[in-house]
Amino acid sequence: MSSIVETLAASGTPSSPGFLNEIVKQLWPNICVAGARMIKGIAEPIFASTLPSPLNTLVFEKVDLGIIPIQFSNVGVTKTENEGIKLDLDVDWDGKCDIELNASMIPKIGVEHVKLRGRLSILLCPLTNVIPLIGAAQVAFINPPYLKLDFTDAAHIANLSLIDNAIRKVILSIISSMAVLPNRFLVKLDANNDFFKTNQHQLGVLRLTIESGAELGEEKEGKSFLKRLVHDVPDCYAKIRVSAEAEWQTARAKNTRHPEWNETRDVVVSDYDQRVEVDVCDDDTAGRDDDIGLGATTVKELLLGGGRQELGLSHKEQPTGGNVTVSGRFFKFVPDAASLSGGGGGAAGEIVGQLTVLVASAFGIKGKRDELKPSVKVDWGAHSFRTGIKSDAPGTDIENPSFDQAFRVALEGGMVPGPPVRIALLDGEVERGAVEVALDDVLSEEGMTLQKFFDVGDGATVRAGIWLRGIGPAE
Repeated sequence: MSSIVETLAASGTPSSPGFLNEIVKQLWPNICVAGARMIKGIAEPIFASTLPSPLNTLVFEKVDLGIIPIQFSNVGVTKTENEGIKLDLDVDWDGKCDIELNASMIPKIGVEHVKLRGRLSILLCPLTNVIPLIGAAQVAFINPPYLKLDFTDAAHIANLSLIDNAIRKVILSIISSMAVLPNRFLVKLDANNDFFKTNQHQLGVLRLTIESGAELGEEKEGKSFLKRLVHDVPDCYAKIRVSAEAEWQTARAKNTRHPEWNETRDVVVSDYDQRVEVDVCDDDTAGRDDDIGLGATTVKELLLGGGRQELGLSHKEQPTGGNVTVSGRFFKFVPDAASLSGGGGGAAGEIVGQLTVLVASAFGIKGKRDELKPSVKVDWGAHSFRTGIKSDAPGTDIENPSFDQAFRVALEGGMVPGPPVRIALLDGEVERGAVEVALDDVLSEEGMTLQKFFDVGDGATVRAGIWLRGIGPAE
């Protein structure tokens, strides 16, 4: 078996996707129509529920994505562990648009230019011997994409930065919830596709340590006048982001340009190209904290570098001369319960495994088709998840709906076996039936995986899988 470094180093040379760009060019008018419907249908309810007044009344009066299609480049193709195909490619859209938004009490807002950049991961699996040969496609940005909006008549819009930030925040949150790892946008190519074979489990855990910094906070433009006047030595702390995972920050190291933090956190990894960003700041108790510099790497680059890197910092895209040192060790998820039975002896926040619940479908739901609103709710201790709510529509078998969603819980020492997993079938907000599954039953299964049709009562079943994994070193 090859080591993690050999596996990462063996990735192929990127190629040109000329044929794909030509296909997108031909399909662009159709993509624009479908995209406009999605933007309006998804974004407007989120504007209404998340933005402050009067921005919560924003609606799209016009969505024209223009004639410039999205461009793809730098394509890499690899095979996945579950016998699928993985395409990674850069996406770049420099679109001249005509988008109009309207809301009460504010002028009409126009967007004339959209810039979107990121790297997509497209999973094609499972592979079959029946046309179309691929059961499903799953699309996700490996890291949160870059998004910039240019507004028409921008100089005449009061509070433009507030509007810009609010709209971009909503759009990026929609993208993240649907299609930034670990979330993937699923497109079934085969109506009978098996979600258990399609789902791509996460890879493992990166134990990331922010060790130290050097030459931080040298005098530069943008530093507050008072701090420059007294040649203030910074109180440095670092904010750490790994892809779309929750941000965390180190303690503050007072009065030093050479801080020693040595703080460690565990992060679940879905793709080795996920980005690790370290944003160093100067704590300013009298006002806004100053930005010292940003350093970045990827999980892959860190591991190929021997698990330790010195990251040069930049500020406003200019090098600062400062750097931070980070280190990391990768643990892969394995069907072995040894790490789960540590009794909580590890460090606080240390991940020892993962619980995954896959909800594929439900069968035998009784009731009037036009009134049924089925969904599945999964509870485990303090963790609660729910699938999307289905409704009757052409092409939908509402009595036997597919959900195809995965729910994950990072496990710390002492959490397993814990409470049972509760799987409930809901109709609207009314529970139609439920089943409880003890994790001891999952642990006793081959591969620590229990996949079956669970009887939830009243003649209905839920096809679900419960997947337990510990961690092991990926040497």
